[in-house]
Formats: sequence, C-alpha cells, structure tokens
Amino acid sequence: MMGWIIHLLVNSITLIIVAHFFGQFHIADFGAAFFASIILSILNFIVRPILVILTLPVTILTLGFFLFVINAITLQLTAAFMGSSFVIDGFGMAILAAIIITILNTVIQKMIVEPLKKS
Repeated sequence: MMGWIIHLLVNSITLIIVAHFFGQFHIADFGAAFFASIILSILNFIVRPILVILTLPVTILTLGFFLFVINAITLQLTAAFMGSSFVIDGFGMAILAAIIITILNTVIQKMIVEPLKKS
C-alpha cells in the first residue's frame, strides 16, 4: 500500500514537471495531478494490458517503441476523465509527455526512492 502511494506521489510530481515545461500539457494543481495519477494507475492496470495484447505484433515490429503510443493513449484517456483540470493539446504532445514521464519516473525511482528504501 505504501509503495502504491509513493508511486502516485512520484507520478504526480512528474506530471507537474511536464506541465511546467510544456504549454500544451496543462494540469491545474497538485491535487489534480494526484487524482490524475490515480486514474492513470487504474487505466494502466485495466486498459493498458488489453491494448498491449491487441497491438502485440506492432509492438514487436517497432521493438517496443509502440508502447509509448499506448502510454500516450492512456494519458489522453486520463485527460478525458479529468476534464478541464488536465488538458493535453494533441496526440504528439501526449507521446512526448509519455516519453518524458517514463524517463522521469524511472530516474526518480532509481535515484531517490530505491536508495531511501535501502536506508
């Protein structure tokens, strides 16, 4: 349970970072980012596996890069559920955001969260 909350906090921070640097990616505040992280986690648990299975041949042909498109789709679904408090202008921005969010989440997990768990 604590790990999931930490994951939500890290994801919320990455959403805010992306929103800060890109005008086409808007999130209202930290509360909206946290709520978006919850929705995104649920979509990643339910919808993402279905999309991965349905697009497996394309994912294999693109050596896994199509997973960024799937991540962008889940981001846009999250934005659709959130309404005006979370807006992504265009699918290109969703793909760029998915790439940056993946990189930031990985870096934060490896450099901050995991060392804190060890100590």
